[in-house]
Amino acid sequence: MKLIKYMALTVLSLSLLSCGTKKDYNVLRMNMLTEPDSFFPWESASTDTAAVNYNIYEGLMGFDSTGAVYPNLAREYTISEDKLTYTFKLHQGITFHNGQELTAEDVVWTYENLAGLNGYTKRNDKLHIVEEVKALDNYTVAVKLSKPAAGFITLAINPILKKGFDYSKTNACGTGPYKLDNYELHQKIVLTKNENYWNPEKAGKIPVCEIYIISDESAAMAALKSGQLDMIQEVTAGNAKTLEKKYKVNYEPQNMAQIFGMNTSKGPLSDLNVRLAISCAVNKQAVINGALDGAATEIYSNFSPIMAEYYNNQLSGYTPYNLEKAKEYLAASAYPQGFDLEITVPSNYPIHVNAAQIISDQLKELNINCSLKLIEWTTWLDQVYTKANYEATVIAFSGKLDPSEILIRYVSTYKRNFTGFNNPEYDQIFKMAETETDNSKRVELYKKCQEILTVNAPAVFICDLYNNVAMDKNLMGFKQYPVSYYPLSEMYYKN
Repeated sequence: MKLIKYMALTVLSLSLLSCGTKKDYNVLRMNMLTEPDSFFPWESASTDTAAVNYNIYEGLMGFDSTGAVYPNLAREYTISEDKLTYTFKLHQGITFHNGQELTAEDVVWTYENLAGLNGYTKRNDKLHIVEEVKALDNYTVAVKLSKPAAGFITLAINPILKKGFDYSKTNACGTGPYKLDNYELHQKIVLTKNENYWNPEKAGKIPVCEIYIISDESAAMAALKSGQLDMIQEVTAGNAKTLEKKYKVNYEPQNMAQIFGMNTSKGPLSDLNVRLAISCAVNKQAVINGALDGAATEIYSNFSPIMAEYYNNQLSGYTPYNLEKAKEYLAASAYPQGFDLEITVPSNYPIHVNAAQIISDQLKELNINCSLKLIEWTTWLDQVYTKANYEATVIAFSGKLDPSEILIRYVSTYKRNFTGFNNPEYDQIFKMAETETDNSKRVELYKKCQEILTVNAPAVFICDLYNNVAMDKNLMGFKQYPVSYYPLSEMYYKN
């Protein structure tokens, strides 16, 4: 089988390879695969951009590599007996990158925007439960909810912004350990250490971090080998193995679910039997082996086994790879003779392009004739993710710490429910889970949501992708997080 290897060399990557550079351990140089969509976090939908923004911005709560949340900009918090009011006490003396102090006024303004209060445009659908936010003094904020929400404290990792700052796609201002110094379109992002960072224990150790936008793996590997990059990520497992002798290589699951998403409002894909036929016809292990060199874990809902507490491990038998069963489902559909299907894929992700090609070949067994439409990442975000102008796609959903942030993607009223999934039972159970404060009951509700997704197949849930990272052996401190995050402040060079 011939896989598509999409070559997307940037002008920068070519220039990187044409000149020599002396190793400078005051600078960390790494790559990212996509162009950042916005350094204004309320406008960003990109996983890669979020991984950068977590270094620039911080929330009332922070999170560690296990997914546990802890007080961050807030030094402590309390919850009222009725579970409706959260009171946060801020650390004093924290400053934004523009030198202005963080106060309760900034927190109030941020959450009023996130929740759409006092005439502001709502910025976060999950925070519709916030009813009121008020400053009790300069460093104390009370957030009142309209109903109990067990996941609210996890949502408090949302970044706090500075009231009055002129935010834009290229103008950032947070409280984080690194600040945005420069961004060159199609080339690189430069972050510099925040010398006035408030928390010495979590301060950056490397003065400058340069993140080059290089989507082509061959170019990234060549830049690593020539010393022009210190770390490259999202390396295919086969290529990563060739680097093991000279470089440190991490192979770890990353809580990122790759799916074959189907627009359930479009033609044949609106037919449940068609979607079940496709689900049974896709050999997930063949996709994992062919597109990912085996570096992934097979999944059966939009959850990774990393989310062990919430993961429903009883779903593997619903739509296993079974070509005869797939043909039975298609025969029972309104399209027993097959049909044409367009698969729209972001071209800068070879792992998705290759997976789409393998799935396309597999669906020929059902007389489903697939054509691949390769588009730029920003176009994918606009046409597929935002406008649902597509038939099928291959993409990976980034992990979240709160399971509701994953499962909301299939709620009928969610504005970016791009599969168009509409199931009243799912909506009702999801709503119950949002307000359930008994965690054991909440877990069962989320497991039921996963079951409904598997049975109704708005997507083929393929695998949890590994993030294969290769780096200079002297580069220390890298950790894989359950959300997309480049932990720059934890990294340092060994002398």
